[in-house]
Amino acid sequence: MFADIAFLLYVGHLIADYGLQTDHQAGHKAGPGRKGWVANLTHTATHVTVCGLLLALGTAVLGWRLPVLPALAALLWIGATHAVIDRRWPVRWWMTHTGSTDWFTRGGAAHVDQTAHIAALVVAALCLSA
Repeated sequence: MFADIAFLLYVGHLIADYGLQTDHQAGHKAGPGRKGWVANLTHTATHVTVCGLLLALGTAVLGWRLPVLPALAALLWIGATHAVIDRRWPVRWWMTHTGSTDWFTRGGAAHVDQTAHIAALVVAALCLSA
């Protein structure tokens, strides 16, 4: 069940991060003030919605028996971690403190960003599979 949940959450992530993210959200989600947070949280809401729909689909089609409260907690985890990671400072901090400053300046941040998102999805899938 873990692999099924992890796969659907990953597909949801790809749909929300690449297929449904607007130019405005991508350009402003890490920005300061209200404008930045609105862009960030609307993008995050898309993630939570898509992942929630895919978990519901998995429940209907694959016969999962996901308890409601843990599923809601997993979606909250996905949303909260996505919002924080997309502020970009955590990725910058990580890369600076792990000796990857040069790679950061050459485009490596996008890879670390996606790795952090996938790691958060794996945690959610593990919790839902227990």
